[in-house]
Amino acid sequence: MLEALQAVLPIAAIVLVLCFTIAPVSPSILLCFLLGAAMIVVGIMFFTLGAEMSMTPMGERVGAVITKSRRLPVVLGIGFLLGFLITISEPDLQVLANQVPSIPNRTLILSVAAGVGLFLVFAFLRMLLGIALPKLLVLFYGIIFVLAAFVPKEFLAVAFDSGGVTTGPMTVPFIMALGVGVSAIRGDRHAADDSFGLVAMCSVGPILAVLLLGIVFRASDSTYIPPVLPEVSDSVELWQLFHVSLPTYLKEIAGSLLPIIVMFGVFQAAALHLDKRTLSRIAVGLAYTYVGLVLFLTGANVGFMPAGNYLGQVLAGQSFRWIIIPIGMLIGYFIVKAEPAVYVLNKQVEEVTDGAISARAMGTALSAGVSISVGLAMVRVLTGISVLWFLIPGYAVAIGIAFVVPKLFTAIAFDAGGVASGPMTATFLLPLAQGACAAVGGNIVTDAFGVVAMVAMTPLITVQLMGLAAQLKTRKARPAQPAAVGAAAFADWPDDAIIEL
Repeated sequence: MLEALQAVLPIAAIVLVLCFTIAPVSPSILLCFLLGAAMIVVGIMFFTLGAEMSMTPMGERVGAVITKSRRLPVVLGIGFLLGFLITISEPDLQVLANQVPSIPNRTLILSVAAGVGLFLVFAFLRMLLGIALPKLLVLFYGIIFVLAAFVPKEFLAVAFDSGGVTTGPMTVPFIMALGVGVSAIRGDRHAADDSFGLVAMCSVGPILAVLLLGIVFRASDSTYIPPVLPEVSDSVELWQLFHVSLPTYLKEIAGSLLPIIVMFGVFQAAALHLDKRTLSRIAVGLAYTYVGLVLFLTGANVGFMPAGNYLGQVLAGQSFRWIIIPIGMLIGYFIVKAEPAVYVLNKQVEEVTDGAISARAMGTALSAGVSISVGLAMVRVLTGISVLWFLIPGYAVAIGIAFVVPKLFTAIAFDAGGVASGPMTATFLLPLAQGACAAVGGNIVTDAFGVVAMVAMTPLITVQLMGLAAQLKTRKARPAQPAAVGAAAFADWPDDAIIEL
């Protein structure tokens, strides 16, 4: 509860200050935002507890069982199926698909799911064969930027956004735990380094899938429909607004969790054979995850999305419209702390590195990265600069650093990029950019979309720079240590003192 409050209260405080000063909003929108914030706090609390109790142990056990089979076709086939099913379950993807006017929802979701499935197969192969992540990233991002030259500009920003939203609260805990399970079976000294990087690979698949979709699919000319701004006259109407949307998310999240539960049930019957106590703990964890995601998505979609859109319109409609850049940076710094999947990543990084990279340090690096990216995204909204002018140099720097930073930091950084761009980005920052874009008369599809892609890019650089700083610090500390000390130094010590030491 405390973690959830620390994540959401700063955003609520920033929005309240803006509402009472330079960006006045109607009481209806403000009340919806506040009720949405309360639901998000409770949702994050239940989700993080549920993911720890259910998603993580399920993923680790399934990953270990898959690898134990030692039959490559079975490992790759199950890998594709897992990636496909989990992506269809991802609530972030539904949020993005609803906001993309030019592609039918089902077409976009199935294309992205196939991309994730295929790249989860590549990620398994990388781990089993011990292939270095930077080499693969150079290859795949090279293909992406070559394809980008042949794709209609309406598809570009959406393609890069889909890579960010796919790795959200449903996908990340399960895929990261799969990585730990697969690497545990390998058991060599580089296995821990390779346990990260699955999310990084799974972020590449959707980008390639949507770019290919852009080449073969004729986009419809449907126009962007902004979210409906709520108007309520009393507290009963306010609750009714959320109450009406609740069944939709109850059904949506049930549909999202069902494939994962069925798949785990098959593994349990065929290979796992877990005891009743473990299964009941996982079942309770899944119930918490379900309740948490329903509350989170209802609060984010009904409360945060209209507020974000309207705030963007008001801020960019001012005579000093540039103010949206520093405000966007401030919101970006705090909003990443409210992403449910970020908790999972930070805790797992702290555990795998035995505290060498603390959850706090990871959180700070992610916040700094997202803050910069939101600032750059708002520059794009005001100027209409193509997203490629930022993404090509950004990825070039990120992949360039990857060759000099320890392998573990590179894998964590590229995972962090996917994790940072979750439902809070899709339901608050993207509508904020869309509202601002509408106010300045820009093209929503080419200028406002791309925020998620920018948020997914900058953590790659900031987390790797953190790794580079840690590496340099370690190198400096080594020469300062005295050279091998001779046995004479311990001559006066009693034997038992040395044994105790």
